[in-house]
Amino acid sequence: MNLTQPEVDHWLQQYAKFHSNASHKELRIYPSAVFIQQVSQVFHAGAQNFYFQEHGAFTGELSLTQLKSIGAQSVLIGHSERREIFHEDNQLIAQKVQACVEEQLPFILCCGETQAVRKENLHLTFIQAQIQAALERFSPDHLHLLAIAYEPIWAIGSGLSADQNQIIEMHGAIRTFLIEQFGEGGKDIPILYGGSVSTVNAAQIFSCPEVGGALVGGASLDPQVFNQLWEQL
Repeated sequence: MNLTQPEVDHWLQQYAKFHSNASHKELRIYPSAVFIQQVSQVFHAGAQNFYFQEHGAFTGELSLTQLKSIGAQSVLIGHSERREIFHEDNQLIAQKVQACVEEQLPFILCCGETQAVRKENLHLTFIQAQIQAALERFSPDHLHLLAIAYEPIWAIGSGLSADQNQIIEMHGAIRTFLIEQFGEGGKDIPILYGGSVSTVNAAQIFSCPEVGGALVGGASLDPQVFNQLWEQL
């Protein structure tokens, strides 16, 4: 929940000066919903959140059909802040996954653990359970819609980042689980890392096996910094 209309105008103007397309990389921007239409005229724009019903008396919510009608090309599901602050549970997240399948809309499924879970050495089983619950009814026929973002909750906005060993362990475990669930198709599902990604740690993060990109938070607010991350990928 950042940037006003004039600030978005400035961000787009500045980023256009830095950005260069690269055929082997994909750029997605997930602005506040009120700016999706504007951003979609220049870049792939996605929505940070939505409700799984197509329409109805759900005041304050946005449906996928509404979002698609203003240019949204993908969505986030299960971001840690949606889970932690707004108490989205696994059932709701699974319903959102099914809504994306019905609309054939790409989505990034977010997963992550708290520091308490990690201290109990339960992080691997916790993340597997999150992904398994979300994809319980998900068919391999729709793997082209799916990307996973691992975002350790304890690292988001804290300035902390998981170290290489932690990232390698978790991304490797997620990949193994995806292959067990979906066979050969599980090898091609992108797995992103999110959690205080910066120009200082990006190269180290991107060098880790199975890290296929980044879900960038605060660092994206500076268009020059955001482009530096893009160039390091």
